[in-house]
Amino acid sequence: MTGSPADPPARSRPRLTVLPLIALIFYDVSGGPFGIEDSVRAGGGALLPVLGFLVLPALWSLPEALVTAELASAFPTNAGYVAWVSAAFGPAAAFLVGFTKWASGTLDNALYPVLFLDYLRSGGGLALAPPLRSLAVLVLTAALTYLNYRGLHLVGLSALALTAFSLSPFVALTVLAAPKIRPARWLAIDVGAVNLRGYFNSMFWNLNYWDKASTLAGEVEEPRKTFPKAVFGAVGLVVGAYLIPLLAGTGALPSETAAEWTDGFFSEVGQRIGGPWLRVWIQAAAAMSNMGLFEAEMSSDSFQLLGMAEMGMIPAIFARRSKHGTPTFSILCSATGVVILSFMSFQEIIEFLNFLYGLGMLVVFAAFVKLRIKNPDLPRPYRIPVGTAGAAVMCVPPVVLITTVMCLASARTVIVNAIVVAAGVALYYGVEHAKRRAWVEFLAPVPPPPDSSHGSTTASDAADVEDVRAGLLADEPADEAPPRSHSAVQMTAFTGNSETATRSLMKSEP
Repeated sequence: MTGSPADPPARSRPRLTVLPLIALIFYDVSGGPFGIEDSVRAGGGALLPVLGFLVLPALWSLPEALVTAELASAFPTNAGYVAWVSAAFGPAAAFLVGFTKWASGTLDNALYPVLFLDYLRSGGGLALAPPLRSLAVLVLTAALTYLNYRGLHLVGLSALALTAFSLSPFVALTVLAAPKIRPARWLAIDVGAVNLRGYFNSMFWNLNYWDKASTLAGEVEEPRKTFPKAVFGAVGLVVGAYLIPLLAGTGALPSETAAEWTDGFFSEVGQRIGGPWLRVWIQAAAAMSNMGLFEAEMSSDSFQLLGMAEMGMIPAIFARRSKHGTPTFSILCSATGVVILSFMSFQEIIEFLNFLYGLGMLVVFAAFVKLRIKNPDLPRPYRIPVGTAGAAVMCVPPVVLITTVMCLASARTVIVNAIVVAAGVALYYGVEHAKRRAWVEFLAPVPPPPDSSHGSTTASDAADVEDVRAGLLADEPADEAPPRSHSAVQMTAFTGNSETATRSLMKSEP
């Protein structure tokens, strides 16, 4: 099952443009201020979270966004960061990063049905008994998975509408809170109430996943131009969506309420500042936001699996697309993981996924620096305006933050993550064994048809880019570029036109 004549041709599928991609990146990372409430309680007041959302975007979010913009423009493939790590360190490291980051994303996605129900319950709302709550999580997951199946372009347009609606009540909240704000409340901190583990995990979770959208690069219109614009547009949107409601809420309410700031508390903030109508509006926005968060994460996770299948890392069945252009089996695999993991608590999920995500990001930053050293002439349509030394220095603050979060993890988290990593290593060797024994089918990129077009670059420029990429992925020295015909063989793995590879493979097999 490596493809189907019904698979939509790459050029006939609607492509993501700048605004839908900004919305998807926004939901990959944020989705609005829902979920930042716990940083106030864990920070013992407003001071630490306000400082966090002022400083950490520059130290953490911006470097990750810059790395994503550079490497996604250089590797416009659905494999995203898996391709970057493969180019730098080879397929074994790339597989392990892909596995841990997919597991982290699936854990992250398991949060959103839970958060949706938390917001329904907050402020005296709907509270479900445990059996009904489990059923509600299952129904929500199934419904949102089906929407994702219907098409990435539809998900992108929906994300635009959901962004506008999810942020709209906070405009009203900010306006109503303005006369009640006392700036001194932003400086409040109860040192004895500070929980550094909870604080750093909350901040880290709310500001990470910038690289997730790179797994959609193969579905983007002119990715080499579109991706950098979308990433930088999303940075401003995310920071504003966090900081403005946080300043409004903590500035308008007494500092003594810091202990009340738990998941879903923004609806209570709306109740106290504007009344029941604003509480209901925020709860509705939270519900819609969680839909967008789920859809964006599901898209990134499933297209990552598709990209890995296109590179021949996992079985070809994960590259099979539906008539809507979506990776059917990859979506089902991700949805199954969400249902299995949704029984965990909010804080457990955050700590586990942060540790897993941190492991993957350490390798991604190392791959970024190594590619700068290994092949400085790799065509990068967007290039961070610093040299190799500057690129390495830029990665120091996020690496320090990742190390801090991981050092604060509980022993249980370390053990669970060690088990996950060991499972990833075992799975890699199991997949390689299955490949050698031909137990299941794997894709191998094949030449595209003569009239195939690849993005907006000229044919010669695109060929030059693909020559370098093919050499990198084959782990060949940069000064020993393969002949042009070899580049053509590998080209489809990096342009998003995987259907050509799939159908040509089918025709060539008995």
